[in-house]
Formats: sequence, C-alpha cells, structure tokens
Amino acid sequence: MERVSAVPVPQPRARTADPAAGSAPTPDSARSRRSLAAGLLLGAAGATVVLLASGQVWAEGRAATGGGALPLTADGQDVTGAPAALAIVGLAALVAVFAVRGAGRRLVAVLLALSGLGAALSAWAGATDSTALDEEAARTTGDAAATIEALTHTAWPYVTAAGGLLVLVAGLLALRFGGRWPTMSGRYERDGTPRPRKAPRTAPDPDRPEELWKALDRGEDPTG
Repeated sequence: MERVSAVPVPQPRARTADPAAGSAPTPDSARSRRSLAAGLLLGAAGATVVLLASGQVWAEGRAATGGGALPLTADGQDVTGAPAALAIVGLAALVAVFAVRGAGRRLVAVLLALSGLGAALSAWAGATDSTALDEEAARTTGDAAATIEALTHTAWPYVTAAGGLLVLVAGLLALRFGGRWPTMSGRYERDGTPRPRKAPRTAPDPDRPEELWKALDRGEDPTG
C-alpha cells in the first residue's frame, strides 16, 4: 500500500504597504487643490471676460438730425469704466492672494470678492443706460437737445456681469479655503516645512595629490 505524503498548501502572504508608493492624499488636501485650481481658473477667466466684454458695443441708436438720422454706438467703456477697472483690481488681488498669508490673505480675498461684485453690479446697471448715447448724439450733432431714436442694448453688459460673478466666486473660494493654499516662497515647501539647507563645504585636504599640485602652481611649498 503506497503512502501518500501531505503536500503543504502555500498560504497567501499578507500584503505589505509599499513605502515607495507614497500615501494616498487626504480629503482635506484634495479639497484644497480643487479649490485652488477652481479659484485660479474662475478668477482669471472672469477678469478676462470682463475686460473683453466691456470693450464691445453695449448700446446702439440713431440721433435725429435735420437731414435724417445718424447711427451711433456706445461700447462698455463709454457707458461705464468701472467693470474694467475692477477687473484689473481683481487680477492684482488674485496674484496677491499667494504672496500673503494669515489675516492679510483674508483681506485680499475680500478685496477679490468685492471687485467681482462691483464689476457685476456696475455692468448690470449699465445694461439699460442711455446717457452715453445721449452725450454722443449731442457731441456729434452739435445740438445739446438731440435725442436718440430706436435705442437698443446688446447682451454684452450681461456677459460682463457674468464675468464679474466669476471673480466674486473666486474671492469666496479664497476666503473659504485660502488658508490652506500655498504661498509664493522659495525656502518653504507646500506643507510649510523649511527645505533642508545644503551642507557646508569641507576644507580641502592638503595631503591630497591634486592639492599639492595646486600649491606648487601657486608658488607655495606644500612641505613647509
């Protein structure tokens, strides 16, 4: 009768963590990166939209003259220069958010949000304004009593207001999550810890052959 020996069945090994793989990002760090990317994208895009849309035609009409009607147009800069000026302030504040920290960062975030809000409100108020065309009609015809006929407004004021709202959202993100965003510093890493400094150079060994030759080239006596 043959004897059957028991063959040991290999057991699965416990999976060990790979130290080279690194640890998974925490929910807070992932949320911080998402808010940072969203704040930069919304702030830059909103300010760009405000600057471009405020240079477009906002109102059109015709000035009544003795010989007929003179077509006139007014762009956003003619109606109000506030949105473009506030967009520039918003861009500066967006950059300054990364140059300061603590209470200074919160103040800059508030400035960023207020610049976006101001740009949106001023653009919305200028969407139905006819003062710029009235002034253009008086200047073109030379008649202070000239009137505007067939006055129409385009959608560009509302596009400008939407850009201002994007800047406002960027400011609110900076105000809410800006405390976790990195600062522009060459000596500190993103986590705030200082970078290790380079070790100081050690003095050259005078007994090394290359040092002896260098001493002879300088006219020195390396044996003295």
